[in-house]
Amino acid sequence: MKIKIIALGKIKEKFLKDGLDEFLKRLTPYTSLEIIELNPVEIKDENLIEKILEEEGNKILSLIKDESYVITLELGGKQLTSEEFAEKINEITVSGTSELVFVIGSSCGLSKIVSQRANFKLSMSKMTFLHQFARLILVEQIYRAFKILKGEKYHK
Repeated sequence: MKIKIIALGKIKEKFLKDGLDEFLKRLTPYTSLEIIELNPVEIKDENLIEKILEEEGNKILSLIKDESYVITLELGGKQLTSEEFAEKINEITVSGTSELVFVIGSSCGLSKIVSQRANFKLSMSKMTFLHQFARLILVEQIYRAFKILKGEKYHK
């Protein structure tokens, strides 16, 4: 199964890039993971947030195949333990899905059209993280999930 992460914004901090690169390298024996970074639309007028989210949403949806399984990261999503997350990935894999897509929105969130497209809505925590941190945490948790599923040492 191929995994894709669609995220708004670029990672600028070297330590975050290094962390992402490390986990992407560790994931190569288990899966193919691609990160697609989209430029968020600059918000100059707070009254235009919904319109801008819709623009971003259309860009995101254009990168998702009809048959892809989509997990959006949302504040109102379901929180999972690492073991539950691993089981969710396993369920998706055994269902025959060839592509799993995670979507991380901008600082203003996700458009309704992207949220409606989601097969599953995931919340990483009740806490708020920088979007760049969320991306690193997500990639680490995907790696952890594969280690759990393979019964390999990493997760304690």
